[in-house]
Amino acid sequence: MLSNLATRDVETLIHPYTNLDAHRAKGPLVLERGAGVYVYDTEGRPYIEGMAGLWCTALGYSNAELVDAASAQMSRLPFTHLFSGRSHDPAIELAEVLKELMPIPTSKVFFTSSGSEANDTQVKLAWYYNNALGRPRKKKIIGRQRGYHGVTVATASLTGLQANHADWDLPLPGFLHTACPHHYRFAEPGESEEAFSTRLAAELEELILREDPETVAAFIAEPVMGAGGAIVPPRGYFPAIQAVLARYDVRFIADEVICGFGRLGTWFGSEALGMAPQTLSFAKAVTSGYVPLGGITVDEPLYAAMVDQSAKLGTFGHGTTYSGHPVACAVALKAIEIYRRDRIVEGAAEKAPHFQARLAGLAEHDIVGEARGIGLIGGLEIVAHKRSRAQYDPKAGVAARCVAFAQDEGLIVRFLTGDRIAVCPPLIITPDEIDVLFDRLTRALDRTRDWIRAEGLGAA
Repeated sequence: MLSNLATRDVETLIHPYTNLDAHRAKGPLVLERGAGVYVYDTEGRPYIEGMAGLWCTALGYSNAELVDAASAQMSRLPFTHLFSGRSHDPAIELAEVLKELMPIPTSKVFFTSSGSEANDTQVKLAWYYNNALGRPRKKKIIGRQRGYHGVTVATASLTGLQANHADWDLPLPGFLHTACPHHYRFAEPGESEEAFSTRLAAELEELILREDPETVAAFIAEPVMGAGGAIVPPRGYFPAIQAVLARYDVRFIADEVICGFGRLGTWFGSEALGMAPQTLSFAKAVTSGYVPLGGITVDEPLYAAMVDQSAKLGTFGHGTTYSGHPVACAVALKAIEIYRRDRIVEGAAEKAPHFQARLAGLAEHDIVGEARGIGLIGGLEIVAHKRSRAQYDPKAGVAARCVAFAQDEGLIVRFLTGDRIAVCPPLIITPDEIDVLFDRLTRALDRTRDWIRAEGLGAA
């Protein structure tokens, strides 16, 4: 029997990434408050938020400084916009701070309200840039299988997940996908990580040549794949890929929406993984998820082209009402101040070995094939047979069942494609809380193993 709140939810809301049919019977987990790394449901039961919300609440819940920053800005100037040359202090200051932090040469910053909008802007600017340079054929953009870049029509086309394409009539023409860099799942028998990276770079080059380099504008990649499975790239991957991109004048877009602002123990994931993109997208942890904000960096060649086109056309015809919203910018400024003052990024790097050791220990579990991560992010894959790496029938919903058991244990984690489970806690998590998180996840795996056996699903 659903509670009153749950019934109201089912009768009024559409939930993203939810089986809407099953939801009608099961109802939601309704959360009403949060503090530190914990969130609390309407019964007052605490859960470790092992996904930092959706990869974003890096500073945890109920941070008074972020709340006060939002309140102060709302009292002073709750809204204005950046259209037609208008501006405001928080946007200007935040753009200055971000330029200082960026790991790549940055001329300007363009603000959006989400990672999807940021990557959508990247697509439009890749097209705009090549039109400005007199290269109207150079428009195709390459993503990766299992990559995730958003849910707008363009960014869902960039995304390489079946659920984002099936019955949506996507991807659109001009959006291509190259192989997923998941060594555990897709390497050939005996193939080293370095050899796998070399092969994937060769496959990318073959794709570009097959399509004609004069038609390929850009390549986009997350440092660590998020929604595709919390997948860390193999050794040598990005240097090999970047050599191909440079050879054919293909712009490299880094999608830092999940990895930016400390997740890998560096300010940006690009720094941890040897990436040298021309531009990057950011969102999520820039405000610790407290207020929607995203954006992209604009390098000098792109900015020069934008200025020339603006002069020719009379305007730069892109932007949204909430680009550079003053409240969001004020919260982002305070969040970055806290990251710097409290050494949050350095702290994540210091806690990473302990986090990764506990994660790696799960690879010994009966039903876990791989458990790997970097910094304070990790993924594990549930398998039916450890030696063959055979998987359960997706219809069995094994990873979903494990996530439900974790919730029963007081831990929120997320299941992803391929029976993978992601862990991505707030960066403020303590070593003791890391232990509690993995103790609860271990119990959830134990319960999943027992359920598999009881259901007769195969080896476990």
